[in-house]
Amino acid sequence: MLEHFSPCGKLHSNAERVEVLSGIAPQKLVFKKLWWTPFHVQFLMRSQRIQGPPYKFLYGNTKEIVELRKDSISKSMDDLSHDIFPRILPHVFSWKNLYGANFLYWYGLQPELVVTEPELLKEILSNRNNSFPKMDLEGFSKKLLGDGVSSSKGEKWAKMRKLANHVFHGESLKSMIPVMIMSCETMLESWKIYEDKEIEVFEEFRLLTSEIISRTAFGSSYLEGKNIFQMLMKLALLVSRNAHKIRFPGISQIWKSSDDIESKKLEQGIRDSITQLINKREQEKIGEDHIFGSDFLGKLQEAHQDYNEKPISIEDIVDECKTFYFAGHETTTSLLGWTIFLLATNKNWQEKARKEVLESFGQKVPTADGLSRLKIMNMILDESLRLYPPVPFIKRKVEKKVQLGKLTLPPQMQLYISPLAVQHDPKIWGEDVHVFKPERFEEGIVRATNNNPVAFLPFGYGPRTCLGLNFVMIEAKVTLSMVLQRYMFTISPTYVHSPVQIFMLRPQHGVKVILHKI
Repeated sequence: MLEHFSPCGKLHSNAERVEVLSGIAPQKLVFKKLWWTPFHVQFLMRSQRIQGPPYKFLYGNTKEIVELRKDSISKSMDDLSHDIFPRILPHVFSWKNLYGANFLYWYGLQPELVVTEPELLKEILSNRNNSFPKMDLEGFSKKLLGDGVSSSKGEKWAKMRKLANHVFHGESLKSMIPVMIMSCETMLESWKIYEDKEIEVFEEFRLLTSEIISRTAFGSSYLEGKNIFQMLMKLALLVSRNAHKIRFPGISQIWKSSDDIESKKLEQGIRDSITQLINKREQEKIGEDHIFGSDFLGKLQEAHQDYNEKPISIEDIVDECKTFYFAGHETTTSLLGWTIFLLATNKNWQEKARKEVLESFGQKVPTADGLSRLKIMNMILDESLRLYPPVPFIKRKVEKKVQLGKLTLPPQMQLYISPLAVQHDPKIWGEDVHVFKPERFEEGIVRATNNNPVAFLPFGYGPRTCLGLNFVMIEAKVTLSMVLQRYMFTISPTYVHSPVQIFMLRPQHGVKVILHKI
């Protein structure tokens, strides 16, 4: 899921940087980079009927994007509308309406092709022949996620994905349900003081999901990982704050901003804390069969000491832990927060979900078999993910000249894919696209999307589909089932509807509801 931030804009390749910084770069090279190439790419795409805002010297369209974003989030939404596309991605919304479903814009000197046609999206995300690989993370994003399974490629990605799949699928997932239940019970016990009062549930869910990923993946508690979570969240804020700042080559080596300095300290702090967890597990080896334990951290350490195959490094373990600590709670927190908001403002669907839960479990704890049969809950979660996808956009790249549908794309182009854009498209979902209607998914995703399943992308599509999908959905079902067994909830009069993107899509002022004990 963690694919939506691109590296900061680059002016030159590494070799060209040396020439520029040494003062011997030919004038024609500078002219080519700053003027000729952008206008050539624009001409090439316009000849194929791909329009877009014109390139502007050095900064491309980034200044326009920053102004549009600043204006869109300067105030809260007037009502509880789910029409959030113009607010979260105002540049994509505006230029899509102006230039068509697919258009070109400029992130500094970097051409980015925005693609919203499902047929082309399927071709990109299927990535046959590796024509549209993942982006290479740089800058703040690289410090946050490293080269973990969400960003790695090739043989390394295949190995790490296989390892993670073993931990987060099948029987292994079922074994995590008791831990989820125990963590939910602890949370709900603390809610008793809020009965008939206001509670901000988004922060409650953040603590809950942090606890669950800590216990299920790393065999520790939230308190043990608290420092890691706090540093990751600070680093995520720096990523968001710098997402549209153009970084010119060589400048960061000469002058470092306060964000550069802070991010470096946070990166090292996260590494040190995870290394301590690794060392602690090393000292707690368990038995013959599971030397390091059967959780994710244990499997990573086994892979580190696997001498039958190429072992993974300590840096690999650190990067995977960063990815799963962050993604393992951010995605579910977003889903739970928005789903509670939707149920609090749609009493009829809240009652339908509660009836299903009580028929399935009564007042007993959820079971794996019962969770798999919660059809109404599935519909509600899918509609929540459609209206409020955790990751509003992802990116891919073009490394060499390639064909996409009828388009010929030049090398070094980036492809911008927005789940938010396609999931709020009335041509696909109908004129009631901004209405909360879980019944859309009554007959499955294919029918809901009018036979365009790639138009529903909350967890991606194709070989890079989020491997935490099943984990997130089970965790959300367990949590919502246990909340619904105990409480009815209505939206608080003090709730302010202000969706924002801070790495993932979240409510700027939290989700405030009034709890009513059943």
